[in-house]
Amino acid sequence: MSATLDAAAAPIAIGGVAYEVVMGIECHVELKTETKMFCGCRNVFGAEPNTNVCPVCLGMPGALPVPNRLAIELLVKAGLAFGSEIPAYSKFDRKNYFYPDMPKDYQISQFDMPLTQGGVVPFWLPDGTHGSCRLTRIHLEEDTGKSSHASRDGRIAGSTHSLVDFNRAGVPLMECVSEPDIRSAPAAVAYLEALKRTFVALGVSDVKMEEGSLRCDVNLSLRPVGQEEYGTKTEIKNMNSFNSVRRAIESEMARQAEILENGGRIVQETRGWDEAAGTTHSMRSKEQAHDYRYFPDPDLTPIEFAPLDVTRLRESLVGLPQARIDRFVSDDKLSIAQAHQIVDTPGLADYYDAATALTEKPQATANFVLGDLSRLANETGVPAGESRLGVESLAEIVALVEAKTINSKTAKDLIARVWSDGGSPREIVAAEGLGQVSDSGAIDTLVAAVLAANEKSVADYRAGKTKVMGFLVGQVMKQSRGTANPTLAEERLRAALGDGAE
Repeated sequence: MSATLDAAAAPIAIGGVAYEVVMGIECHVELKTETKMFCGCRNVFGAEPNTNVCPVCLGMPGALPVPNRLAIELLVKAGLAFGSEIPAYSKFDRKNYFYPDMPKDYQISQFDMPLTQGGVVPFWLPDGTHGSCRLTRIHLEEDTGKSSHASRDGRIAGSTHSLVDFNRAGVPLMECVSEPDIRSAPAAVAYLEALKRTFVALGVSDVKMEEGSLRCDVNLSLRPVGQEEYGTKTEIKNMNSFNSVRRAIESEMARQAEILENGGRIVQETRGWDEAAGTTHSMRSKEQAHDYRYFPDPDLTPIEFAPLDVTRLRESLVGLPQARIDRFVSDDKLSIAQAHQIVDTPGLADYYDAATALTEKPQATANFVLGDLSRLANETGVPAGESRLGVESLAEIVALVEAKTINSKTAKDLIARVWSDGGSPREIVAAEGLGQVSDSGAIDTLVAAVLAANEKSVADYRAGKTKVMGFLVGQVMKQSRGTANPTLAEERLRAALGDGAE
């Protein structure tokens, strides 16, 4: 399946030639396991440096790795969620390179026989267009340690020594490698967000970018529109948020465009992202696969995945976020932003689905779920699904509003009241006489009282200051204790004031 190119991919004019950006993304995701990939050390963020280590993850001579079964199954679930093929056989390889935070001076990874192959990641862009990006593979490897550099006064610049924390070394790391199907910064972010929400839904990873459990590298090049051959690419690293990804892509596109505009040549290299400066900078020449001298890890036997295990994992894939988003947009006619917000809030999609099944009013339900319910959830720290305002109560409120039994203000008050104290909204309205007043005679009585008490506002309106109408409607609502029909109140106010506005 080929990618769907997005509308945001506007060409770049360079010397009278239209260029397009071509991007592939390598996304590294730390898996949510109790222990590391090849040993029994704890997989936990924030521990004291070098406390979760052992001879295996420190690369001591004679220490033998043992694969983490759960990590393998989590990766396979991720692949199945995107329609990847699960080969019958796969293996681990040694990827050789020499960094201070590599305990063994090689990384256990996968090269030519990964756990998954292919697949497609669909996504929606903010402008409402649909896109997709093919996956080359998702493979499994171990994470590296973490280096930090400091001078005697604690600053990075002019550092006099470096420290290495090996707690992260050996943490199971899933690498999602995409095809070069991305054509714009918005599409890159939408693709990464689709990955993230799927991994969270599957329980594969907590995907906390601030803790380094999701990191991504972008391979970017420019080529003339219509040309099949790719341009020379650079790889951008060190991006710690989706906003940084967007900014880094835009910066690197501008840098390459300027070089080409001036008749220069793009050099294939790895570039870092400087968040403060908002620019990329050269780090090193880009390695090729042969530079890593891959070969099968002799300490690890090949993996044979039983078909029954694949079937079991595939059957566990329920309620995937992308399918829900597609349904919310296509069937319920919600906006992309609404669909994403519902799906991205833990538990909210289940609540919305259950409530909509009762109300049969998707948009009205979504308005309440994303409005008052989400506000109360944020203020109280209680998820909507765990509050006293169950889906049946929300359905009652939606029905009361749709029938014009209550107005929007009363609905808001009821939501807050039932959220706090529970109870049936319908019974509360009946017992306390909170039904909406839509009787013209009753409204006219309220209008007369409000106009008599606000002579200046009446004069302002008749002088052409029509914005005071909102104030007058508010006064009618106040007089009625929020029960007046606001639309009727405005109509009767205009009728009482005549055609005095200029």
